[in-house]
Amino acid sequence: MDAAVTNVAMAALVADGLLAGLSLDKVIVQLPARRKIGVTAYAAYARAADLGNGIAFYAAVGVGAALLTLAAFAVAAALGAPGDVTGLLAAAAALSLLHSAATGRAAPAMFQIGRAGDTEEALTPLLTRFARWSAARAAVQTATLIVVATAIAAGT
Repeated sequence: MDAAVTNVAMAALVADGLLAGLSLDKVIVQLPARRKIGVTAYAAYARAADLGNGIAFYAAVGVGAALLTLAAFAVAAALGAPGDVTGLLAAAAALSLLHSAATGRAAPAMFQIGRAGDTEEALTPLLTRFARWSAARAAVQTATLIVVATAIAAGT
Protein backbone atom coordinates (compact mmCIF):
# COMPACT_ATOMS: atom_id res chain seq x y z
CA MET A 1 0.00 0.00 0.00
CA ASP A 2 1.25 3.47 -0.90
CA ALA A 3 2.69 5.49 2.00
CA ALA A 4 0.19 8.30 1.40
CA VAL A 5 -2.72 5.88 1.75
CA THR A 6 -1.19 4.39 4.88
CA ASN A 7 -0.59 7.80 6.45
CA VAL A 8 -4.12 9.09 5.85
CA ALA A 9 -5.65 5.76 6.90
CA MET A 10 -3.59 5.79 10.12
CA ALA A 11 -4.75 9.34 10.87
CA ALA A 12 -8.33 8.21 10.25
CA LEU A 13 -7.76 5.23 12.54
CA VAL A 14 -6.62 7.46 15.39
CA ALA A 15 -9.53 9.89 14.93
CA ASP A 16 -12.07 7.07 14.53
CA GLY A 17 -10.66 5.40 17.65
CA LEU A 18 -11.04 8.59 19.66
CA LEU A 19 -14.60 9.07 18.40
CA ALA A 20 -15.53 5.44 19.05
CA GLY A 21 -14.14 5.71 22.57
CA LEU A 22 -16.10 8.87 23.25
CA SER A 23 -19.26 7.29 21.84
CA LEU A 24 -18.88 4.10 23.86
CA ASP A 25 -18.19 6.08 27.04
CA LYS A 26 -21.38 8.05 26.47
CA VAL A 27 -23.50 4.91 25.95
CA ILE A 28 -21.90 2.53 28.47
CA VAL A 29 -20.88 4.89 31.28
CA GLN A 30 -22.58 8.27 31.14
CA LEU A 31 -26.13 7.70 29.88
CA PRO A 32 -26.92 4.78 32.23
CA ALA A 33 -26.06 7.07 35.16
CA ARG A 34 -29.31 8.93 34.55
CA ARG A 35 -31.15 5.96 36.03
CA LYS A 36 -29.20 6.33 39.29
CA ILE A 37 -29.07 10.08 39.66
CA GLY A 38 -32.35 10.93 37.94
CA VAL A 39 -33.09 12.65 34.67
CA THR A 40 -33.09 16.15 36.15
CA ALA A 41 -29.60 15.76 37.59
CA TYR A 42 -28.38 14.12 34.38
CA ALA A 43 -29.86 16.95 32.32
CA ALA A 44 -28.00 19.46 34.47
CA TYR A 45 -24.78 17.53 33.83
CA ALA A 46 -25.49 17.34 30.07
CA ARG A 47 -26.17 21.06 29.92
CA ALA A 48 -22.86 21.79 31.62
CA ALA A 49 -20.80 19.21 29.72
CA ASP A 50 -22.32 18.26 26.37
CA LEU A 51 -23.83 21.66 25.74
CA GLY A 52 -20.81 23.45 27.22
CA ASN A 53 -17.29 22.55 26.10
CA GLY A 54 -18.68 19.40 24.50
CA ILE A 55 -20.27 21.25 21.59
CA ALA A 56 -16.98 22.36 20.05
CA PHE A 57 -15.01 19.28 21.15
CA TYR A 58 -17.48 16.66 19.92
CA ALA A 59 -18.03 18.57 16.68
CA ALA A 60 -14.30 18.82 15.97
CA VAL A 61 -13.67 15.14 16.70
CA GLY A 62 -16.76 13.97 14.80
CA VAL A 63 -16.19 16.10 11.72
CA GLY A 64 -12.44 15.45 11.79
CA ALA A 65 -12.87 11.68 11.99
CA ALA A 66 -15.40 11.67 9.16
CA LEU A 67 -13.22 13.87 6.93
CA LEU A 68 -10.12 11.77 7.55
CA THR A 69 -12.01 8.55 6.83
CA LEU A 70 -13.45 10.00 3.61
CA ALA A 71 -9.97 11.27 2.70
CA ALA A 72 -8.46 7.82 3.27
CA PHE A 73 -10.92 6.34 0.80
CA ALA A 74 -10.38 9.17 -1.71
CA VAL A 75 -6.58 8.82 -1.55
CA ALA A 76 -6.78 5.03 -1.86
CA ALA A 77 -9.07 5.30 -4.88
CA ALA A 78 -6.99 8.04 -6.52
CA LEU A 79 -3.69 6.21 -6.06
CA GLY A 80 -5.01 2.82 -7.13
CA ALA A 81 -4.59 1.03 -3.80
CA PRO A 82 -5.37 -2.70 -3.86
CA GLY A 83 -9.06 -3.44 -4.35
CA ASP A 84 -9.58 -4.92 -0.90
CA VAL A 85 -8.07 -1.86 0.77
CA THR A 86 -10.08 0.56 -1.36
CA GLY A 87 -13.26 -1.44 -0.80
CA LEU A 88 -12.78 -1.51 2.95
CA LEU A 89 -12.06 2.22 3.04
CA ALA A 90 -15.19 2.82 0.91
CA ALA A 91 -17.19 0.87 3.50
CA ALA A 92 -15.59 2.90 6.30
CA ALA A 93 -16.46 6.13 4.48
CA ALA A 94 -20.07 4.98 4.14
CA LEU A 95 -20.16 4.10 7.85
CA SER A 96 -18.80 7.57 8.67
CA LEU A 97 -21.66 9.11 6.73
CA LEU A 98 -24.12 6.91 8.63
CA HIS A 99 -22.57 8.08 11.90
CA SER A 100 -23.02 11.68 10.78
CA ALA A 101 -26.65 10.98 9.89
CA ALA A 102 -27.26 9.42 13.32
CA THR A 103 -25.63 12.44 14.94
CA GLY A 104 -28.06 14.56 12.97
CA ARG A 105 -30.83 12.75 14.85
CA ALA A 106 -29.16 12.69 18.29
CA ALA A 107 -27.96 16.30 18.43
CA PRO A 108 -31.41 17.92 18.18
CA ALA A 109 -32.57 15.84 21.17
CA MET A 110 -29.59 17.08 23.19
CA PHE A 111 -30.27 20.68 22.18
CA GLN A 112 -33.90 20.21 23.26
CA ILE A 113 -32.67 18.92 26.62
CA GLY A 114 -30.83 22.22 26.97
CA ARG A 115 -34.10 24.14 26.59
CA ALA A 116 -36.51 21.72 28.32
CA GLY A 117 -37.99 22.27 31.72
CA ASP A 118 -36.56 20.39 34.67
CA THR A 119 -39.34 17.82 34.91
CA GLU A 120 -39.21 14.09 34.36
CA GLU A 121 -42.10 14.38 31.91
CA ALA A 122 -40.14 16.79 29.72
CA LEU A 123 -36.71 15.20 30.03
CA THR A 124 -37.35 11.45 29.97
CA PRO A 125 -38.49 11.17 26.33
CA LEU A 126 -35.69 13.46 25.17
CA LEU A 127 -33.02 11.51 27.03
CA THR A 128 -34.49 8.23 25.78
CA ARG A 129 -34.32 9.47 22.18
CA PHE A 130 -30.80 10.79 22.68
CA ALA A 131 -29.70 7.47 24.24
CA ARG A 132 -31.21 5.45 21.37
CA TRP A 133 -29.45 7.51 18.70
CA SER A 134 -26.24 7.56 20.75
CA ALA A 135 -26.27 3.76 20.85
CA ALA A 136 -26.66 3.67 17.07
CA ARG A 137 -23.80 6.14 16.70
CA ALA A 138 -21.55 4.11 18.99
CA ALA A 139 -22.24 0.92 17.03
CA VAL A 140 -21.61 2.54 13.66
CA GLN A 141 -18.48 4.35 14.84
CA THR A 142 -17.05 1.19 16.39
CA ALA A 143 -17.71 -0.59 13.09
CA THR A 144 -15.93 2.25 11.26
CA LEU A 145 -12.89 1.84 13.50
CA ILE A 146 -12.77 -1.91 12.90
CA VAL A 147 -13.13 -1.53 9.14
CA VAL A 148 -10.35 1.11 8.92
CA ALA A 149 -8.07 -1.12 11.02
CA THR A 150 -8.88 -4.05 8.75
CA ALA A 151 -8.08 -1.96 5.67
CA ILE A 152 -4.70 -1.00 7.12
CA ALA A 153 -3.95 -4.61 8.00
CA ALA A 154 -4.98 -5.71 4.51
CA GLY A 155 -2.55 -3.24 2.97
CA THR A 156 0.47 -4.31 4.96
